Amino acid sequence: MGDGRRAPFRVPFAMRDAAKGSSPTPSYPMPDSEDRRLRSLESFHILATGPEEGFDVIVRHARRLFGAPIAAISFVAADHQFFKARQGVNFCVSSREGSFCTHAILERDIFVVPDATLDERFRSSPFVTGPLQIRFYAGAPLVSPEGQVIGSLCIMDTTPRHGFGEADREALRDLAEMVLERLEARRAALAEESGKRRFDAVAQASVDAIICADGDNRILTWNGAAERMFGYSAAEAVGRSLSIIVPPAQRAMHEAGVKGAVSGRPTRLIGSLVTVSAVRKDGSEFPIELSLSHWQEAGAHRFGAIIRDITDRITAEAGLKRAADFDSLTGLSNRRVLEQRMAAAADGGRAAAVILVDLDGFKEINDSLGHAAGDEVLKTVAARLDHLSQGVALASRLGGDEFVILVEGNADPMAATALAHSAIAEIVRPIEIGLRCVYVGASCGVAVSEGGEWQADRLLADADLALYRAKADGKRPVRLFTQELRPLEHARESLSSGVRQAWERREFELYYQPQVRLRDGAIVGAEALIRWNHPERGVLSPAAFLSTLEEGLLAVPVSEWILRTACIQASEWRALGASTFRMGVNLFAAQFRSGDLPAVVAAALRDAGLPAGGLELEITENTILKNESRITSILHELRAIGVGIAFDDYGTGYASLTMLKDFPVSRLKIDRSFVSGSGLGRSNVAIVEAITRLASGFDLDVIAEGIETPEQADFMRHHCAEGQGYLFGRPMPAEDFSRLLLARQSRHAVA
Repeated sequence: MGDGRRAPFRVPFAMRDAAKGSSPTPSYPMPDSEDRRLRSLESFHILATGPEEGFDVIVRHARRLFGAPIAAISFVAADHQFFKARQGVNFCVSSREGSFCTHAILERDIFVVPDATLDERFRSSPFVTGPLQIRFYAGAPLVSPEGQVIGSLCIMDTTPRHGFGEADREALRDLAEMVLERLEARRAALAEESGKRRFDAVAQASVDAIICADGDNRILTWNGAAERMFGYSAAEAVGRSLSIIVPPAQRAMHEAGVKGAVSGRPTRLIGSLVTVSAVRKDGSEFPIELSLSHWQEAGAHRFGAIIRDITDRITAEAGLKRAADFDSLTGLSNRRVLEQRMAAAADGGRAAAVILVDLDGFKEINDSLGHAAGDEVLKTVAARLDHLSQGVALASRLGGDEFVILVEGNADPMAATALAHSAIAEIVRPIEIGLRCVYVGASCGVAVSEGGEWQADRLLADADLALYRAKADGKRPVRLFTQELRPLEHARESLSSGVRQAWERREFELYYQPQVRLRDGAIVGAEALIRWNHPERGVLSPAAFLSTLEEGLLAVPVSEWILRTACIQASEWRALGASTFRMGVNLFAAQFRSGDLPAVVAAALRDAGLPAGGLELEITENTILKNESRITSILHELRAIGVGIAFDDYGTGYASLTMLKDFPVSRLKIDRSFVSGSGLGRSNVAIVEAITRLASGFDLDVIAEGIETPEQADFMRHHCAEGQGYLFGRPMPAEDFSRLLLARQSRHAVA
């Protein structure tokens, strides 16, 4: 018989017929753990594979050692046995029926059949009665690391053998161990190769750069994202030092870190997610987020790096950080920075003076020339105040047309009053807007700290009282706070009384400002805004009374009235054909303190017949900060109902980034300060783009406020789906809004 090692895979005719004709219930014995055994065998991926020299060598050695005409490595599958290596047979697959190895896998030690013709189990086997004429068989079980017998290393002879002693058995066991070692090494190599293929597939599909280097700092793998990120092709990068992507100033530290890791010293980078700088092929540096791992592969050190370019994120966060510290329109420090500086001065026992500046005639400019002109006035005033304050004070914008100059380390009332007069002198100079000049005046309230201890909020309140008197008198544009002004606080309390009377007399009403789809101008919703229809002063905007209302006892009942009225109105407009109409309602801080907001909202929706998706509740950062301990669960309950949650004035607050992560917001409202004005500056464009990128990352909708010109609408159309502003309609009574809505519906129906 030839060795048959390179013979094609074929089965003797009789055996093939036996395999095909096997019954559903086999007559041969099976191990109790057959399912587990077969799974263990499958894990080696050995069945139906071609010859391999390592196994063939063992079989040749077994044949020579035992002087047997036949030797084989057999793996027993579900219904057949497969000879991975064989000597003396010219086939590699046979049925388990009549197979010696089928019985050998039932044993944990050498299985011997001295004379098959005398053994009832095998006397009619095709191996005995067929062309092979097998009389003797000895097989050593191949036991996998999982404890399952998956096959055998066997020798066979055409003559009986009755003297297979312990020395022979030990030799056969040793050869079986060699088979198992080779088998396990093969499985490990396959797993490594499979893992490498999977790694390569994942790496090439990844948006992150994935790089592998060796212990000598040489690059081994370089995926497509690395090519795009660093500018080197894979052919250029592989084989070069990984230091090519490390900034020159940091290369020595990087290379020392690699050597330290190879020598076993701990390094802070391994296993951590860190932000560092990297360098491109063109020499430009940029920030990356790096995750570095270290392992050994066949005794060789390997370093893996997953790298993400975070330039856009850093830019967005820097823009939002600046928005948190500086007024977006004027570039001056904002209220937060002012309050921090004042608190630090008070805590440090340093004297201070506060000059509160309010513009006179600014509303008229806004009403006659528009908000774009008004914004230009504010920017010019801010620039003049900033120039005046350089080196001596901090100029900041509180909001609207109010500014503050803070002088630290000096509480001289005469010097502070003189600085206030200088500020007014700067403000009243003509301001050029286009081809015309406009003029504004200003009034100032001045307050200085007294003694070694003072409170920041009290000092600002004193300056506010002085400003109130200066504007009320109309005689002196600058007023220094003195104790006789204290009774003015009581006068202000009368406003609270007026608000109570307005509620009792039903003088409050809701106005509605349209929210439109920017691509076609269709009205998709409205924001409900409270107005006071004063019997003597006419319709008052919220600026005249809202702070008093929110801080008083009427906050909860008035807010519930707004909610119910707006829901009923939205339901009516939906009935007119605006089936997806959405109503935006601003929440008061007091509504979160009441504790039953979700129930109130659910009742308002039910009574109005308005689906939850037709209501969007708007919250501001101040509302959240005042109620943070209780607001999270309430907002989650509202979102569970199906109500939308919009973050109003987004981009102007300090905690905006964390709020996106911590609170269940569904929409961002880009503050008008980033949208309106005479032209969108580079900083505003950057902030708008940063906000919309963040919104996309958090899967949030976006609407832009304050759109006043077609140019602004065209710009925002590329960044968000919806907008509101004077271009589409000012806040208006319900009947006017109904007419506008019907007209828009008719226009779109015709189109």
